[in-house]
Amino acid sequence: MQPTATVLVYSDNADTREQVRLAAGRRPAADAPQIEYVECATLPAVLSTLEKRKIDVCVLDGESAPAGGMGVCRQIKDEIFRCPPVLLLIGRPEDAWLATWSRAEAAVSHPVDPSALAGALAGLLRGEHRSAGVAGVA
Repeated sequence: MQPTATVLVYSDNADTREQVRLAAGRRPAADAPQIEYVECATLPAVLSTLEKRKIDVCVLDGESAPAGGMGVCRQIKDEIFRCPPVLLLIGRPEDAWLATWSRAEAAVSHPVDPSALAGALAGLLRGEHRSAGVAGVA
């Protein structure tokens, strides 16, 4: 039986959460584990989930309101013991420096490019942690 990875997807926008699920699918790469998604629409839900469940990777929407994914990333990196790696969805490629500030391991820009998102997520699931490299951005 293949292992399953748990991926937390945070966005206040249900369409964005769906885009992430559809882009990565049940398995983002042939050598990556199958994914079980946990969706969160609020910061309190993110914090509660991270305290109660084992999460392998977080995908955080930098455009969420009122708590944006960049600030959420920085907060969980400070507050959660053994915080899982974070893939940050950023509004523009030019925001990559903010992904670095937030301490995200990877970033992809909106609109969600399925290939870039699946590749970045698969890399994090494999343990390939690059510091805020922006996938799919020239």
